[in-house]
Amino acid sequence: MRFLWYNQDMETATISKTEYDNLLAENVELKSQIQWLMEQLKLSKSRQFAASSEKTAQGDYCQLNLFNEAELTAAPDVPEPELVEIERHYRKRKRSAADRLPEDLPVKEVIHELPESEKVCPCCDGEMHVMGRETRDELELVPATAKIIRHVRQVYSCRNCEKNSEEVPVIKAEIPEPVIKGSFASPKAIAHIMTQKFVMGSPLYRQEQEWNRQGIMLSRQTMSNWLIRATEDWLSPIYEKMCELLRTSEVLHADETTLQVLKEPGKTAQSKSYMWLYRTGSDAKNPTVLYEYQPSRKAEHPLEFLKKFKGYLHTDGYEAYHNLPAGITVVGCFAHVRRKFNDALKIIPENKRIGTAAFQGKHYCDCLFALERKLANLSSQERFSTRKEQVKPLMDEFFEWCKKSDALPKSPVGTAIQYALKQRKYLENVFSDGRLELSNNRAERSIKPFVIDRKNFLFCNTPRGAKASAMMFSIIETAKENGLNPFEYLSQVFRKAPNGATVDELLPWGLS
Repeated sequence: MRFLWYNQDMETATISKTEYDNLLAENVELKSQIQWLMEQLKLSKSRQFAASSEKTAQGDYCQLNLFNEAELTAAPDVPEPELVEIERHYRKRKRSAADRLPEDLPVKEVIHELPESEKVCPCCDGEMHVMGRETRDELELVPATAKIIRHVRQVYSCRNCEKNSEEVPVIKAEIPEPVIKGSFASPKAIAHIMTQKFVMGSPLYRQEQEWNRQGIMLSRQTMSNWLIRATEDWLSPIYEKMCELLRTSEVLHADETTLQVLKEPGKTAQSKSYMWLYRTGSDAKNPTVLYEYQPSRKAEHPLEFLKKFKGYLHTDGYEAYHNLPAGITVVGCFAHVRRKFNDALKIIPENKRIGTAAFQGKHYCDCLFALERKLANLSSQERFSTRKEQVKPLMDEFFEWCKKSDALPKSPVGTAIQYALKQRKYLENVFSDGRLELSNNRAERSIKPFVIDRKNFLFCNTPRGAKASAMMFSIIETAKENGLNPFEYLSQVFRKAPNGATVDELLPWGLS
């Protein structure tokens, strides 16, 4: 069979049915590709320019009546607010609740007095006296200062022996061992540089410039040598002990992120290395956060790190975590499922989102997290039983909805649905124990400080530096998790470690 084809000049051409069908199929495929590219372009623009928050607007949350919203949002134990009439009045503006100064902060008073010539009454020329005071407080911030601590060690001998004996006993006063022998580094100097870099995100070249402006010629190379040497000598044993204790936990979280190392043997400077993170769960008595540097993202790295661990491991959907030993139960992350539905929703115009499959999928996730928040204050056993009664039926309904969806597999919402179904067996492991969580956000929050600092220091020079950075990050983040001031904690470690303190005494929860 032949068909007539008309071009713009109204000229005719004859083609076969096979050719015609091929053109139709090619047209459909090209339209599909264009639609996919436009969706990716919209999503890319959204990630680049739109707000990064994944919070659901209250209006969107309530408009779709999939479930009993009243049961999810009601709080019967909260009393009704009482309405009272308040007379109009003026009052002094209060300081924000977020702005609080410690009560033991030193106070320096500056007294403002009248000159002697003005302490005369303008009415009767009598002498004026102080009848009251008005005060105004100001917070004064003093930039970092430096001083030299000169250790003078007294050496003693016996004058009688000096005169009458052939041997003169010499006794030296005790002096603390330095943190780095042969160096003028002090415990507080190293702790300050370390916290500025790994807590405040100030690279060493910026610290070098700041010290130089104060007349102190302290090079970044010297500071880098101090950090690495102090880490290898004193923080490394603490890190190894924390690794050992971490593996005895029954619930862990894991994640990983990229890191560029310029001088990695066998790799180009542009290639990616990785910083892996392992941390304890919500039930841990001593919260622990550990970073581990590795040159790749291969599955062999978590396999090696977790070979002595048995219990539950919260992760995202990365396949490397799905080939761990039988004693490890992987628990999936519903926040990643929600994120994919959220991405699918971003490419849809706002006035057309309600009722779409992306909106419904995200709404299911929102409801699951809303239920989960209600269980936050329950004991693990109570949470275990309540989850099976309230959360599991809703999750089952969500997966049934995913199965019945007719979304195209390669579309953004289809990708989100297929991801959820693929991760189902890991996501449902949350019902195995009340200590488990619906998401892996705990690990993502812990890896965020490294990601933020990475934007400042950009890369590590050598694998040795990357490993030292992993140890420093681990010690600092664990100290923060245990409510310690990182600078004060590191200062004590670098003071006590060279002078005989044991590793157990130096752990963030053991240092007194």
